Amino acid sequence: MKIAILSRDHNLYSTRRLVEAVKAAGHEAQVVDHMLCDLIIEQDGPYIIYKGEKLEGIDAIIPRIGASVTFYGTAVVRQFELMGAFSAVESQAIVRSRDKLRSLQILSKAGLGMPKTAFTNFSKGNEKALIERVGGAPVIIKLLEGTQGLGVVLAETKKAAQSVVEAFHGLKARIIVQEFVKEAKGADIRAFVVNGKVVGAMKRQGAEGEFRSNLHRGGNATVIELSKQERKAALNAAKALGLAVAGVDMLQSDRGPLILEVNSSPGLEGIEQATGVDIAGAIIAYVADSVKKKGHKKKKKNGQNSQGRH
Repeated sequence: MKIAILSRDHNLYSTRRLVEAVKAAGHEAQVVDHMLCDLIIEQDGPYIIYKGEKLEGIDAIIPRIGASVTFYGTAVVRQFELMGAFSAVESQAIVRSRDKLRSLQILSKAGLGMPKTAFTNFSKGNEKALIERVGGAPVIIKLLEGTQGLGVVLAETKKAAQSVVEAFHGLKARIIVQEFVKEAKGADIRAFVVNGKVVGAMKRQGAEGEFRSNLHRGGNATVIELSKQERKAALNAAKALGLAVAGVDMLQSDRGPLILEVNSSPGLEGIEQATGVDIAGAIIAYVADSVKKKGHKKKKKNGQNSQGRH
């Protein structure tokens, strides 16, 4: 079986670990930079030209698409899907999860706990009402396009919150305003979901004086045993967004787990080091099993068609 890891950097920890896991399982691995793929669409069907050659024989792909190249990256994933390759994360699910507002709307519809959130158009003079609608200061203000904790601001007073919202709106930047969950104490939980199971979980604590718990911001991670409620919330969040592989970020609150975000391309380094679990191996096992099942279904279908012709 030939498995392609769509990644822009073969030296990244997550990419290296996936390649190792593919080889350890006895399969062939190829790292493909999705931004160097040319998509050819014609009557005879879609195909991909990569570094001047036609890409063929790929049974499955594992997308590692960065947020800044979501549009082109998901187009490449979709092309592979149309060519018959199995994708560990479906193209439409990536698009769904990358849109912070849309994903929160879907999670809300699914009845999952989350911090109260408000979004509005660029309407001058509406800043105060927007802040009050999530319970007043302190509030968290997030850029819809932000990643890894960038574009996230804690406004501790009503005046500060109004100023930040006004500034973002003045720049025509799309933002959401969320309630600040004080009891979380600058920590969150990352649950790693693979094929309907939580294969690892860690608690991330922000650095001293830092309200963001992202490891990229200097936070630290420790292994955690999820409660039944937290496990259920993580699985339901991944399912609601159609993600077979996901990193679900949650806050521990007085009213239960609150979903912050569901990541369609979660990093492996922090979670593997904190838990000691072979997460990459779990992903490859899921992919290989899915390709096998897909092959059986295809053979069965072809067999039925053949019998029907006789």
